[in-house]
Amino acid sequence: MRHKHKQTVLIIDYGSQYTQLIARRIREQSVYSEILPHSVKTDEIIQRSPTAVVLSGGPDSVYAEGAPVLDSAIMEMGIPVLGICYGFGLLMTYDGGVVKANGQREYGFAELSVENGSKLFSGVTDKTQVWMSHGDAVDELPGNWSVLARSGNGVLAAAERDGGLVLGTQFHPEVIHTTEGKQILSNFLFSVAGCKKDWTPASFVTSTVEELRDTLGDKRVLCAVSGGVDSAVMAKLIYEAIGDQLRCIFVDHGLLRKNEPDYIQGRLKESLGFPIEYHNFSDDFLSRLNGVIDPEEKRSIIGEQFIRSFESAVLAGGDFKFLAQGTLYPDVIESGGVRGTADVIKSHHNVGGLPEDMEFELIEPLRELFKDEVREVGKELGLPQDVLRRHPFPGPGLGVRIIGKITEERVEILQEADHIFIETLKTYGIYDEIWQAFAVLVPVKTVGVMGDERTYANLIALRAVTSVDGMTADWYRMPENILADVSNKIVNSVARVNRVVYDVSSKPPSTIEWE
Repeated sequence: MRHKHKQTVLIIDYGSQYTQLIARRIREQSVYSEILPHSVKTDEIIQRSPTAVVLSGGPDSVYAEGAPVLDSAIMEMGIPVLGICYGFGLLMTYDGGVVKANGQREYGFAELSVENGSKLFSGVTDKTQVWMSHGDAVDELPGNWSVLARSGNGVLAAAERDGGLVLGTQFHPEVIHTTEGKQILSNFLFSVAGCKKDWTPASFVTSTVEELRDTLGDKRVLCAVSGGVDSAVMAKLIYEAIGDQLRCIFVDHGLLRKNEPDYIQGRLKESLGFPIEYHNFSDDFLSRLNGVIDPEEKRSIIGEQFIRSFESAVLAGGDFKFLAQGTLYPDVIESGGVRGTADVIKSHHNVGGLPEDMEFELIEPLRELFKDEVREVGKELGLPQDVLRRHPFPGPGLGVRIIGKITEERVEILQEADHIFIETLKTYGIYDEIWQAFAVLVPVKTVGVMGDERTYANLIALRAVTSVDGMTADWYRMPENILADVSNKIVNSVARVNRVVYDVSSKPPSTIEWE
C-alpha cells in the first residue's frame, strides 16, 4: 500500500552513496521525503505533486556519454530544486553552463566561504566546514545564476537562480562532516520550499489507520509476527485499524533465537494485547535447507517455505485475502526496489523472495519507514521500550548467520553462543547502546587445547554495530573485559566451540549481516 502525504520532497537518485542520507536528514526535520530513481517517468514525478525536489550526487560526469540527464519536467514545475554535487552539475549544464574535470580533485573536508547572502545560508557562518567528494567542477557559470560560496581552493561551491528558487551545492550538506549541513537543509526546506513539519509518528499513525480501514474494509488480514520490532509495530498498527479482523500467526522455522517462542507467547503477546497463534514448521524448513550453502538460495527457500507454511497454517481459519508483512524502506532499497540502476545487495524474504503464485495480496504499512521511525511509531502506539529496543533480527533468521550448511546441530551451537552474547551485553548494561549484536557460526574449525587435550572445533564470530537506520553502521568499540568475559563463557559453555573472534568492519564496505 502507498501512503498519501500532504507534502513530499522527492529525491532523484543518480547513484550517490549518500542518497539515503539525504532522505534521512529531511525526515529528521519532520518533512516526508522519498527516493526515486533517475529513470523515473515524468508522469510519475508530476503525479506525486512534490513540494520540492532534490537532485542527488552520483559517480558519473555530466559530460560523459550515457550519463544520466535531468528531466526537464522538474525545472518546468515551478517548485524549489536543490542539486547536490552531480545534481549541481546537471543544473549547470541544463542552463548552458560548463562543467569540466577539476585539475585538483576535492575529497574530504573543505572550508566554505559564503560570499553572498541567500536564504540557503541564513544562520550559517561565513566560513564553515563542508564535505566534498568530486572530480568535476563548474568552469563557466550560466548567466542567470549567482555565486553564493566558494571552497578554499577557489572552486565554485554553491549558486542559485530565480531568486533562490533553484539552488546547487558542490558539497554534501547531508553528510555529518558538513558541520552546518542540518541548518543548510533546514533553510532549503522551510525558508525556500515553505515545507511544514507534518511528518511525525502521530501523523503517520493517524493517516495509516485511516488508509488501512479504507483499503481493507471488512476483509480479514493475516499478519506474520516474528518477534521483532517491525512485525510487532505493524501488527499493533493494523489492529488499531481493523481489530479482530486481524489474525496473527507466528511461524517457527527452526532458525530463531534461543527461547524465542516463549518470548512471543509471553511478553510480546502481553504487550500487544491480542492473540498470537504458534505453528511449528521447523522440520519442513530444515529439510528443504539441507545441503544448501549459497546465501541467496537460502533466502529464496526460506521465503517460499514461509508462504507455504502460512498457507498451511490458515487452512482451518477461514478466508483471508491479505497478508501483512513488516517490510521497511532499507529492505526495499537494498533489494533494488528504489534505484533503477542499483545492485541488489541482498534479497529480503519479504521483498524479493516471495513466490509469485502465493494466494495472498500483500500489505506493507511500514514500507516507507526507516528502523528508527518504526520505533517512534511503536512508542506512539503505546508499545513498551523493552519490546521496541530489541535488536533487529533477519527474516531468514539464523539461516543467514550460519555460514555454509545448516543442520540441527549447527543451529543449536549458534543459538547457545548468541544467547550468551546478548545476555552478557544486558548484564553489563550496554545492550541499548548497540543497534544490533549477534553471533555468526563460521564454517571453519580450529585447533585448540581444552583440559590438556587437543580439540578441533568450531569458530564463533561476534558482531556488534551502532547505527541509526541500518543504511550505514560502525562497529561497536566493545570494552576488552566484556569481550574476554563473552569469549570465556562461550568457549566453556557451548560444546564444539573453541575459538571466538570479533568483527571490526563498518558498513560500508561490509554489510551488517554476514550473508
